[in-house]
Amino acid sequence: MTQLESFSHVFAQALRGTPCHVVGLAPVPAALPVGDWVRSADAADHAMLAHCVGATIDIGCGPGRLSAALADLGHVVLGVDVVQEAVDQTRARGVSALQRDVYHPIPGEGRWRTALLADGNVGIGGDPLKLISRARQLLDPRGRIVVELAPPGVPSSTSWASLECGGSRSRPFRWSVVGVDDIAALATEAALSVLVLESHADRWFGVLQEVL
Repeated sequence: MTQLESFSHVFAQALRGTPCHVVGLAPVPAALPVGDWVRSADAADHAMLAHCVGATIDIGCGPGRLSAALADLGHVVLGVDVVQEAVDQTRARGVSALQRDVYHPIPGEGRWRTALLADGNVGIGGDPLKLISRARQLLDPRGRIVVELAPPGVPSSTSWASLECGGSRSRPFRWSVVGVDDIAALATEAALSVLVLESHADRWFGVLQEVL
């Protein structure tokens, strides 16, 4: 029987270059797109980042490509991730990052202008409403949440998943997918409105903001 490891342990292997698959989100295992995360920000990333205003917290920053791009654009930025390897790689790009669960105290709570949930990170923890509500707590009242979404026609879902990497398998974790078709209803539940909904190079993102 394969010994189950923590998510952080297995994900760290993936970030160091060991091929990794995610099991449980689709009928067959899918390769974890680590290559998309360790590269520099591309045009689609920049189209999304153009909607970040002011000081930005990058929730689930991974190896820091978006945090670094935001810093290059002149933003004050903090990457937050539960995996120390991700934090180390973000810091290696010259960007501030913190190894922290987003539900634990975060520096600057109530003063961030943007919370970024890219690369499907709205699914962290398997409860998008809880996560969006937490992100809202981190924001200045004028703040916004920039969230990457699954494309039209992809239903929102929540399931158990595991990572398989280099002979290791993570303990199951909850993960959600939120699609374009469902973001308005989710925003309404969180007492937010959808300010922007756009696509670029087959990627979709929205901007959520409180109605003042």
